[in-house]
This record gives sequence, C-alpha cells and structure tokens, in this order.
Amino acid sequence: MKTIQHWIDGAAVEGTSGRFGVVTNPATGEQTGQVALAGTAEVDNAVAAAAKAFTDWGQVSLSKRTQILFDYRELVHQHRDEIASLITAEHGKVHSDALGEVARGLEIVELACSIPQLLKGELSTQVSSRVDVESIRQPLGVVAGITPFNFPAMVPMWMFPVAIACGNTMVLKPSEKDPSATARLVELATQAGVPDGVLNLVNGDKEAVDRLLTHPEVKAVSFVGSTPIARYVHDTAGAHGKRVQALGGAKNHMLVLPDADLDHAADAAVSAAYGSAGERCMAISVVVAVDPIGDELVDKIAARARTLRIGPGTDPTSEMGPLVTAAHRDKVASYVPQAREQGAEVVVDGTDLKVEGHENGFFVGVSLLDKVTPEMTAYTDEIFGPVLAVMRAESYEQALELINSSKWGNGTALFTRDGGAARRFKLEVEAGMVGINVPIPVPVGYHSFGGWKDSLFGDHHIYGNDGIHFYTRGKVVTTRWPDPSDGGIDLGFPANS
Repeated sequence: MKTIQHWIDGAAVEGTSGRFGVVTNPATGEQTGQVALAGTAEVDNAVAAAAKAFTDWGQVSLSKRTQILFDYRELVHQHRDEIASLITAEHGKVHSDALGEVARGLEIVELACSIPQLLKGELSTQVSSRVDVESIRQPLGVVAGITPFNFPAMVPMWMFPVAIACGNTMVLKPSEKDPSATARLVELATQAGVPDGVLNLVNGDKEAVDRLLTHPEVKAVSFVGSTPIARYVHDTAGAHGKRVQALGGAKNHMLVLPDADLDHAADAAVSAAYGSAGERCMAISVVVAVDPIGDELVDKIAARARTLRIGPGTDPTSEMGPLVTAAHRDKVASYVPQAREQGAEVVVDGTDLKVEGHENGFFVGVSLLDKVTPEMTAYTDEIFGPVLAVMRAESYEQALELINSSKWGNGTALFTRDGGAARRFKLEVEAGMVGINVPIPVPVGYHSFGGWKDSLFGDHHIYGNDGIHFYTRGKVVTTRWPDPSDGGIDLGFPANS
C-alpha cells in the first residue's frame, strides 16, 4: 500500500501529523493507499518555503518562466497516459475521459506559456507636458489553490500554471480522495525546472484548508468545490484580507425548444448528464422541454440511456465508471426513490446496478426522471451523479423564468434551430457560461471559466484574462522629467495641460 506524501520545497516530505486519509479504487472498493493529512505545522512549512522562493521567482525574467512552462507542457504531454491512469485508479472515470481531462488542463499550461503577451502593460505618453503614465501588473506573492476530487488534474492546472507564470509562488491543497494525479503533476513541475519552493503541495482536510485561509503570508485563494464550502472559503479568507475566487456548485439546465433536432438534443443530454458519472460541475442535470416535444424527447433520452455500458474505467468498452466513494454512491441513489415518492415519473432506474466481477465497487446506474417540479429534492439539491431530471414548460418565456429562478448560475445550454431565440437566450439567461447547441460550454483556455449567483463567490472567474488579473495587482506609474527651467512651489491641485 502506497503512502502519498506532501511536496514542499522541491521534495517529497513525510507527514508529521500522524493522521492519514484512505485512498480507494472506486471500481473495486479496495483501499489502495493512504494519504498523509497535513496539520498546521506542515502548512506553515509549505507557506514558508513559498515565501522564501518568491523573493527570487518574482524577479525571474518572463523568458525564463516561459521556457520552464514550455518544458513542463512537454513533460505532461509525454506522461498524459500515466496521469490519466492515476485519475482512473482513484477517481474512477473511464480512461478516455481522464485523457480528455489532462488535455483540457494542458490548454491552460499553453495559455501560461504566452505570459509575456498577457502581462504587457499600457503606456500613454505626453498626457501632460513632459508627463507619461504607464500601467503594469505585478505578482501578489504566496497564493493557495484548493481543488476538488472530480478533476484532480485539470482543475489544479487551471490554477498553478497561471499563478506561477505571473511570478507568484503557490501552495496547492488537492482533494484527499484522489491525490496521486495532482502529486504527479507537481513532481513533473520540479523536473521541468520550476525552482524549489515555487510550487508546493500539502494534502489534508479542513485543518489544512483553514490554515491556508487564515495564514498571513497567503495573499490569495483559489477554490473549486461545493457551494456551501465555496461560501465558507470566500467569507473566511476575505475576513483575513485575502483576494478570493471560490467556484461553487451548479444545477445546469438544458433548454430544448420545439424546433430543435431532437436526436441531436437527446445525444447531447445523455453525454452531458452521464459523462464522468455526472460528477462534473458543468454536467447537465436538468432538461427543460418546451412542449409538445417533451414525450418524444424523453423517449429518445431513455432509449440511449438504457444502452450505456457501465464498468471499471480500465475497461476500454466502459462508457461510464463508478462514483468516487460508497457514501456518495448511496446518497446519489437515494434521490431516485425520493423523486418517485414526491410525484416524479422514474423512466429509467439505475439504482440496483451490479457490475459483474466488481460487486464491491461504487457503481450506480443512470437514472432518468420525468415531470420533475421545482419543489422536489431531485431539483433543489445538487445531486452530482448520473441522475437526469426532465421538466416541462409551455413556452420559451416560462422555461427561461424557471432557469433564472435557480439559485445557481454556472452553465446552461439551449438547443434550437432559431437564431433569434438563441440570441435572446444568450442575453437573457442568468448564467456565466452559455452553450447554443453545445451541452457543456466549458470555455477554451483563452476565455475565462466561472458562473453567476451561488456558483461563484468573488469578482474573478478562473484562467483566461480573469486568471491573469486575479494573480496580479495593478500599479500605475506617472513620470515627469523636468525641464531645467522648471521650478517654484505650487500648492494647487495638479491639472494636466
């Protein structure tokens, strides 16, 4: 059984707290390792290493930082299959999905490689007589990243490449449920030439998180996770004077208008709802069908859902793997009988699924609920599993009101052939990311990712231009080179002339 340790100041560091978390293979239910859980002292050591490294790293040239990031990009690309295998072993998602996660993370590394362009300042000459003004952006110092279990490679790569490219140093706290992929990414960063102390990793639980949120040397905190924890991170870190971007939960709606290609919409709904076993913050969890196409659309979704092959992520024929833990599997499954009791129609019930040869794995089948209403728990809660709810609306306006009344506003999608309706929707819907005939509108790396309402706490989205601005602070410099004839005292407020 392996032990996953911390990575501080360029080397693996054994835990000293005496506490360990259990790491399991979700496909078998077997414990495959343990992860050292950091206490306050270990977090302090990591922050101290980062603070010491910042003295030099913040002054390293952009060309040198870029070269290191280019080398890192190549190393991750070379090891992508290994990293994907670690994700599958501890998270459970199928290998092809894990490879896709690594590929999307690499997009942000590639974005960070363009840091000389992204950090260019602005200059205005002769704003007044012999006066020039320039705006520049400078790194913050030590920053922290706290990442979730569902994307143990991609979400860390949303954070640390941009943070260190901007000249900061970072302490990363990944999920203790599946820490090996994140640990491998950090090891590869050292191999690529990232100096000791610039990128550190501490494994842990609430004790480690709380110390990062309150440590006086930590200047900013990036977080991705559930809404209650995102709110806690935002409020706690903000109360201690830190800049915060905390991305929370979601209930992503997919609106299907009567003119839509229903086969295309059904394919998209199944892919977006059940991919990665629904453990995605951008998963479609609600389809809003504008009648009269509701019955036909439900039939098409159900037919596709019943054919999905569910099994271990290491099996190339598996389309969906297990959930991350037994407790999460049981919680997700509980929503299906609750929905039936509350009046929903259970069209597909996957709660009794058993995978032959993997009876102890954390598997649950896909479920499809129809005629769900807003007061049902299957709608009010973020299930974060392979349960898709279908709701009915009589018009576009009624469907839009339903979507906009949700407390979440992460992502949403519209399926239609009507360009006018699409234009209305993208302007009227209250969500941070919108897809038009695209079910999972995760932005490319040079745009920013983030939601509205209870899906985001803080002013900045993640990566893209927002990421650059989050990890830097602006400074404006006004310069005047006096003429020899200048002189004299003037107590009046300076006016440009």
